[in-house]
Amino acid sequence: MENSAALLNLKAISNAQVNLEPYPHLVAHGVVGNDLMSALGQDFPQIKKPGFFPLELINPQGVFDKLVKEMEGPTLAAALSDKLNIELRDKPCMITVRKWSASKDGRIHNDGEAKIVTCLLYLNEKWPDNEDGGRFRVLRSETDFEDARTEVPPSYGTLVAFVRTENSWHGHKPFAGERRVIQATWLRSQADLERKHKRGKLSFFLKKFWPGSY
Repeated sequence: MENSAALLNLKAISNAQVNLEPYPHLVAHGVVGNDLMSALGQDFPQIKKPGFFPLELINPQGVFDKLVKEMEGPTLAAALSDKLNIELRDKPCMITVRKWSASKDGRIHNDGEAKIVTCLLYLNEKWPDNEDGGRFRVLRSETDFEDARTEVPPSYGTLVAFVRTENSWHGHKPFAGERRVIQATWLRSQADLERKHKRGKLSFFLKKFWPGSY
């Protein structure tokens, strides 16, 4: 593949079905090609702890760096704007990366009002069919993992995107182990982005010096 070639398969997103209930969301497969699997695995940041980490703390390199640059660029924002019927082209985008999940992660929650749309691109080469934990769920309520509209295994090349609403409950059942994902979130304003970055840096500081604090 030439260096100038796009890594994201936007056609997979444009062909995905948008579900409006209980809130707008879509699932697309094959968003990154299998030919990139080895390189992305090799270049994936060597994160040692659970949690999402901002780009400035993980120093992305190689093919992985190119992929995250595409994700925060205009083409993905345009594709999701068209599919989800919400304008993202003029909104700031924040990229965070996870390599490890702890058993306490994934509890049912709704995102704060600063977020407009979130997408998750999974890069796990394999995900066991019998592993119930770690599968992203679009939920109809804040109390029941079983009341799910959509379940998404975090398998390689799968992308889930959803609009933040007053009832956009989501999460996954407990899973402890390697669970690779890039998260792109579009925010209301630059001020929201700067506040999120400061919060992320503080979280990293606490994890580094007080490991039991996360």
